[in-house]
Amino acid sequence: MIPEAAGRGRFVTIEGGEGAGKTSQAERIRRRALGAGIDIVVTREPGGTTLGEDVRRILLDPRSVHGARADALLFNVARAQLVESVIRPALDRGALVISTRFTDSTLAYQGFGAGLPLDELRALERFATAGLRPDLTILLDLPAEVGLARKGAEVTRFESAFGLDFHRRVRDGFLALAAAEPDRFAVLDATAPDDQVEAAAMAALARLPAAAALVD
Repeated sequence: MIPEAAGRGRFVTIEGGEGAGKTSQAERIRRRALGAGIDIVVTREPGGTTLGEDVRRILLDPRSVHGARADALLFNVARAQLVESVIRPALDRGALVISTRFTDSTLAYQGFGAGLPLDELRALERFATAGLRPDLTILLDLPAEVGLARKGAEVTRFESAFGLDFHRRVRDGFLALAAAEPDRFAVLDATAPDDQVEAAAMAALARLPAAAALVD
């Protein structure tokens, strides 16, 4: 069980490749939390703030053309604002915070996927977040081709400008990150039906004392 820090909420991230179901599972957790009377904040990356949503449009626009270093910097611009104005204030008041994507996505996409040095990305991450790290990361894992097929007509720059091999490297990157930190990660089979994935996510959340009411 993950120890609970006194006087602080808990921070959970949901990670995974394209089409893994991150938004859907975050909404299921939100509904359960509200039903249990838990103070919960659900946000996303990039996004969650006015600046973050502006950056999101740039990053995901299929017409946008820029390289991996610019991607990493833009993601961390949005992340810094999200941490400062949304995540830390919610944690300070004791809330459960759920973010779909966080720093592991930058390591997986711009690091393992695009080949940028992980140590440089981690240094950028530490600056942008002032050292904030998730208490728990739920990784929704599925083959890259399955996730891309699920996206259907919803095509962003990360589907139109990056091939299957890139997305396979991203998946491998997420799994490598999870293997390196098994106490933080819970790896779930995202090819399973949504209800089964939800049940597995609830079991993972049971590691956090602050989220125990979700699984009662």
